[in-house]
Amino acid sequence: MEAIWRGSKSFGPSAQIFAGVLANHYEPPDGFNFDIDSTNPPVQDDPELFDYNLEERVDLFVQRALEQAKEFRTNHLMWTMGDDFAYEYANTWFKQLDKLVHYVNKDGRVNTFYSTPSFYVDMKAASNETWPLKLNDYFPYASSANGYWTGYFTSRPALKGYVRKLSAYLQVARQLEFFVGRKVRGPNTDSLEEALAVLQHHDGVSGTEQQHVADDYAKRLYISSIESEDLVNLALQHIASGRFSMNHTPHLEMVTSQVSSQSKATLRAGLNFQQCPSSNISYCPQSEADLSGKTLAVIAYNPLGWERKEIVRITVSDYKVDVFDSSGNLIPSQIIPVSQASRKLREQHLKSIRKPAVSDESIFELLFECSTPPLGYSTYYVKPSQNDSYSSEYTLIQENNENHDVYLQSNSAQYILSSSSRLLDRVKLKDGVEVSLRQSYCWYNGSDGNTEETRGQASGAYVFRPNSSSCFPLTDNIKLSSVKGSLVEEVHQQLSSWLSQVLRTYKGSDHAEVEFTVGPIPIDDNLGKEIVTKFSSDLESHKTFYTDSNGRDFIKRVRDYRSDWELEVHEEVAGNYYPLNSGIYLSDNSIDFSILVDRSMGGSSVTDGELELMLHRRLLYDDGKGVAEALNETTCMGDDFSTCEGLVVRGTFLLDVHSTNESSFSRRNLIQRKLFPLQLVFSVSNDEDGWLSVSEYSAMKTGYQLPPNVALITLQEQHDSNLLLRLGHLFENDEDETWSSVAIVDLQDIFAYRKIKHVEELSLTANQRKCEMKAKHWQIENDDVQPGSYIRSVGFVGDGYQIELRPMEIRTFSVFLE
Repeated sequence: MEAIWRGSKSFGPSAQIFAGVLANHYEPPDGFNFDIDSTNPPVQDDPELFDYNLEERVDLFVQRALEQAKEFRTNHLMWTMGDDFAYEYANTWFKQLDKLVHYVNKDGRVNTFYSTPSFYVDMKAASNETWPLKLNDYFPYASSANGYWTGYFTSRPALKGYVRKLSAYLQVARQLEFFVGRKVRGPNTDSLEEALAVLQHHDGVSGTEQQHVADDYAKRLYISSIESEDLVNLALQHIASGRFSMNHTPHLEMVTSQVSSQSKATLRAGLNFQQCPSSNISYCPQSEADLSGKTLAVIAYNPLGWERKEIVRITVSDYKVDVFDSSGNLIPSQIIPVSQASRKLREQHLKSIRKPAVSDESIFELLFECSTPPLGYSTYYVKPSQNDSYSSEYTLIQENNENHDVYLQSNSAQYILSSSSRLLDRVKLKDGVEVSLRQSYCWYNGSDGNTEETRGQASGAYVFRPNSSSCFPLTDNIKLSSVKGSLVEEVHQQLSSWLSQVLRTYKGSDHAEVEFTVGPIPIDDNLGKEIVTKFSSDLESHKTFYTDSNGRDFIKRVRDYRSDWELEVHEEVAGNYYPLNSGIYLSDNSIDFSILVDRSMGGSSVTDGELELMLHRRLLYDDGKGVAEALNETTCMGDDFSTCEGLVVRGTFLLDVHSTNESSFSRRNLIQRKLFPLQLVFSVSNDEDGWLSVSEYSAMKTGYQLPPNVALITLQEQHDSNLLLRLGHLFENDEDETWSSVAIVDLQDIFAYRKIKHVEELSLTANQRKCEMKAKHWQIENDDVQPGSYIRSVGFVGDGYQIELRPMEIRTFSVFLE
């Protein structure tokens, strides 16, 4: 039941851990639950009482230990005493455990004592036992032949998306908190960090909690995000004012005293920074404000360590606008009317939260290209045109009723929609190679578990259990309209009254973006539904596809196959589903097709050449794994919130088709951009106050950016004023001919305005010095890896603060600045 686990092929034995599966879930052996409401008999050691059972209890204890010992190497066993909802009163537990420790040791057949996981592993390591080797990971889990725990990869997709969005926002807030100095009494990032941390519970972001608990999680996230929003606004105000010292960072409450009276007036009157957390429903009161005699400043903050150039889109209330960069140059822009699907979402949600809004008829999306420095921001200014001659390219959404193919052009590929299916059909690459890529939508019918064929296992929050392998199509009578412009080309597709998507390509980008809107999923037929989109290609994948492991390694998956044992297939679909945190791809060693996601979800390749994503789930039965509630999410609206309908989920994913030798770099770069999008902040002010003193800013040395194979993972000021810094190599060994190489980073170049005084390298979790860590040595069965074949980076290169990063390495530092 225990093995040495090497989860990364890039690290090999340098990152292996001792892993195991407990004998009884994580509960005690049968008969030894002593919580306050347990029916297991306590140890009665008074022979004068009728229920005296000491010998019986000791014998059963020894029997359970000997039974378990058959499944474990060495004579050490670990019993975890407790369980879900079964550790509510410590006194009843310890009263019985104290007795068992005393009497079992007195019996002498088994030695028992209170211990810790650390001591347990120490004893295993000291045994000189030889251990089996486990590679890759343990997905997918199953608790029975028909009980694959692959549904939670998608369960509560809106909550998963909210967690991903605020995780990126926490990165932004931490960085800005460091730039301007941390305030202990707030606003600071503590509350958002804590709220997101709580969501990492295995029944949190997984979506396997009851509805009222999910509501509470979302409420905590929202409340904490408000404080971080205040921090971001205040920090950017002070940087944009240009009046605080960047050479020595003061705390926020001290910055204001250093600003001149004129700049203070500007802060009060002109720099009222606000953000738009509801932009996913095309609602942003700041950018939609009447700009008569005013200027809208749009700050685009870039949390990545690289320069980036992207198209941004905001809602505005007038199409007669001009956009200027920070140097006052008029730049190209494009105006698109807000789509019908977005208008519907906007109207419904604004009514539910009783927010006033500009008339839907006068709402547009403004797009322009934004260039931002690494770890910094650029500012763009939107002003009403002075006359009827405006610079924004106004593009209408045109209905496509004609029977011909529709083309979308990206920088390196052409995406072609079929005249018959009205969905994506093929992709033509810049070298002329054409790849068949047919999109479809369908739904699996979630099992109710009530028939002999379903063997009692329903589909629910944890378990994905379709009634059959059939996925019922959702692609009849698609209504199609399109937008053609110089910055973006879009096709809007209405597949049903509750399902729509937008397929778009941006100027200068190699990929395509899909924005999906799913819900409310209908259940008036009493059938639970799991909504899937599929992409069928002509790539010869030979049952093989790749999914990411926590956004780092991509792990090879083979359909209906497990490398550790011979799999007996009972669930053709659910048994081949895997978690996608960043993405999934196919390869035929010539062309790679990747899908990169904006939140965790489930996906698979159930058929050769095909990828599928599960986007949303609405089910009517509990799966019996602990939630005790069906996964049936609803949104309630109206004056008394009594009108409820199924939850609507909106999200995006990217499609990337490249030659195999170019695909890794494109995929890794897009993952980072998807994970940490530009953060937009707005300020509306009178024309004379509208231009910021500091319209561009970067914390890095002028002209410097991180190497393309290195990501900034953490930049956070600690409570004792030192800085926590994590840098990660983005590529695996042999993943890319160019970028799977050792990267060099000079830490001082990251801090343009501060000088490094001292640096200590820490463990990944930043709770011990790297030099104090001691790896355990394990003897492993059939291990053909030669000692020293996997080298890890240590220390610095030369006399300064240059460091090396090898493939997939994350290095963590405590940095002390002058």
